[in-house]
Amino acid sequence: MTDEQYMQLALAEARKAYDAEEVPIGAIIVLNNRIIARAHNQVELLHDSTAHSEILALTTAFDFLSSKYLPEATLYVTVEPCLMCSGALYWSKISKVVYGADDEKNGYRKCCGSNNPFHPKTTLVSGILKEECAALMKDFFKARR
Repeated sequence: MTDEQYMQLALAEARKAYDAEEVPIGAIIVLNNRIIARAHNQVELLHDSTAHSEILALTTAFDFLSSKYLPEATLYVTVEPCLMCSGALYWSKISKVVYGADDEKNGYRKCCGSNNPFHPKTTLVSGILKEECAALMKDFFKARR
């Protein structure tokens, strides 16, 4: 599958968050062309400000592999990871992070600028289905104003 096809699956997770009145961010983790984790934001449901899609997907993947590292895996997430999630991704040693929409307000670049908060071996790809990912976020916040 392509990055775009995997991002479509992450968008499906984000739509689940949207439907649950959570900030609509979704994530999947892929290893050897197999999805090993799926998640969407559950901050409101779990009353946990750390229940971001990336964190929940990482936890699922670690459990699935019985490992604390993911050096061969790829994370697909609909929105640029925040600094907290970037830190978790750093410690996971994940091979690749692919995200859709930029997050100028809460994304890792707000704090890190051009500095890379990810593991030195992590490849970063941005802008995959950027418009679709951004539109879901805009629709969510527009409906709440």
